[in-house]
Amino acid sequence: MPTPSSAPAFTKAPWFKPVAVAAGALVALALLVLVAKWLRSTGPVADFIATYPGHAPLPEGAPVGLPAWLNWQHFLNMLFLVLIVRTGLQVRYGTRPEGFWKRNNKGLVKTKGQPKKITLNLWFHLCLDALWVLNGLIFVVLVFATGHWVRLVPTTWEVFPHALSTAIQYASLDWPLENGWVNYNALQQLTYFAVVFLAAPLAIVTGLRMSNAWPTNAKAPRLNKAYPMEWARAVHFPVMAFFVVFVIVHVTLVLTTGALRNLNHMFAAHDGDDWLGFGLFAAAVLVIVGLWFLARPLFLRPVASLMGTVTRN
Repeated sequence: MPTPSSAPAFTKAPWFKPVAVAAGALVALALLVLVAKWLRSTGPVADFIATYPGHAPLPEGAPVGLPAWLNWQHFLNMLFLVLIVRTGLQVRYGTRPEGFWKRNNKGLVKTKGQPKKITLNLWFHLCLDALWVLNGLIFVVLVFATGHWVRLVPTTWEVFPHALSTAIQYASLDWPLENGWVNYNALQQLTYFAVVFLAAPLAIVTGLRMSNAWPTNAKAPRLNKAYPMEWARAVHFPVMAFFVVFVIVHVTLVLTTGALRNLNHMFAAHDGDDWLGFGLFAAAVLVIVGLWFLARPLFLRPVASLMGTVTRN
């Protein structure tokens, strides 16, 4: 058996590990596809898919279609999520802050003592978090007020066998028929439910625990002992990773299961195969790219100075 010192030189190259991981992932995906195709060729699984094709029934009177307000919500969530992930990574891995911000202790909200100084990246991250939470609250109110909650919240146990059927169909690359204008498939419904009602609240409560808004040990010792900082940090980053994986899979499926129709549903509030939704999606991407470019100290300092004092150290 070769010792580490006698191992081939290329295994020590910086590109070896990511290439090996990518190759392993491709092999695993290929095996998953082969297993799924074999399962679908068996009688019991074929009968199971025929019984549970992938769409759990909705309650009578469930709304049909996606309204314009949901299109705006989708765009804003996409915008905030991209920038929140960007700034979150900057906060986590940044070593040389390019500026600092301290809140002016004026206005309606005042605190005892001097406000704490934070990095400019953390200030922007917290601002984006606040806007994302506000947008999420508006979404929850509207989704329940308009009855669209039945498309997100499972109302029957049949959603689980339908979701398993959908997963097998996706894995076999013989994907289920989609009609998101009327009803999400069961796997989509469970995933969207997890994003809105599980992952998002987890991101909020863990982010709040890590922020300066959380009371110190001196003010709330029992609360901090019951909910230590280490727990929040251990959960917050995996939740962010979940959102990243969700976005990658979500965008992939949107573009490979009828891109024009899906984009019309998500950005143009109508069911069709024209290019309107694609045009609005392209405009949304340009806006996000532009804001990504503008999200740097040169442009952030003037905005941050309206809310506090900005310094370079």
